[in-house]
Amino acid sequence: MLLCLIPILALLLAFFVLPFGFMFYESLFLSPLQAPAGSPMTFANYVKLLGDFFYVKVLLQTLALGMIVTLLSLVIAYPIAYFLARTRTRQLLLFLVISPLVVSIVIRSYGWMVLLGRAGTVNTALQAIGATDHPLPLMYNWFGVTVALTHVLLPYMILTLASVIEGIPESLEDSAAVLGAGWWARFRHILLPLSIEGVGAGSTLVFMLAIGSFVSVLLLGGSDTLILPLLIYQQVILINNNFAAALGMYLLGISVLLLYLQARAFRLRGVG
Repeated sequence: MLLCLIPILALLLAFFVLPFGFMFYESLFLSPLQAPAGSPMTFANYVKLLGDFFYVKVLLQTLALGMIVTLLSLVIAYPIAYFLARTRTRQLLLFLVISPLVVSIVIRSYGWMVLLGRAGTVNTALQAIGATDHPLPLMYNWFGVTVALTHVLLPYMILTLASVIEGIPESLEDSAAVLGAGWWARFRHILLPLSIEGVGAGSTLVFMLAIGSFVSVLLLGGSDTLILPLLIYQQVILINNNFAAALGMYLLGISVLLLYLQARAFRLRGVG
């Protein structure tokens, strides 16, 4: 049995443990531009992020973007996932949900640039119907980034929720309806409690992908839409790989903490 685990353990060691271990090791040294070679290990790079208001602001912007995208994805995805789980034409709808994942994220981001640009489809339509006299700033700001990321990450939330809702017996809703429960009561007392694990798993997945997004933010964001992945890119360009490694470890730590809290919450819920 242990011999069967060797290939998996070797894969994890080669592509996960060693890279992250090397990144953590690099984060414990200052950049050659800041300190001479042979300087002792230090946590200065980690202190630098939390001790500078600019970097703290970037961290908070990253977390805020992740939470907003996650909330929007959840609100939009839940009714779609419910319909997907209950309809008989599930295969066709499932194909429509999965199909955007086949398209490169770069192409999807460029598609939103065409839609949200000053001369894009949305602004052209709004001016044509008289809703506005001038193009609206729909791109190169947080609005454009949020819309694009929500679209990119929405299928992950839908698929996660649909797989859980599909396992909830439809007879429970029918019985509640017979007893006089309205749609809100059925959702609140039956659907939501029984699908809460899917909500947690989908939210965790979308949040981690959102705070680690790079391409969509780079293409659709502006000078104010700076988040940790873009800051890491800037530090690499500035040949400050050690600080970039520390920022990467912060992202990893946030993801690991979120996974732990999710597992802890559902384990306690299951025990209760």
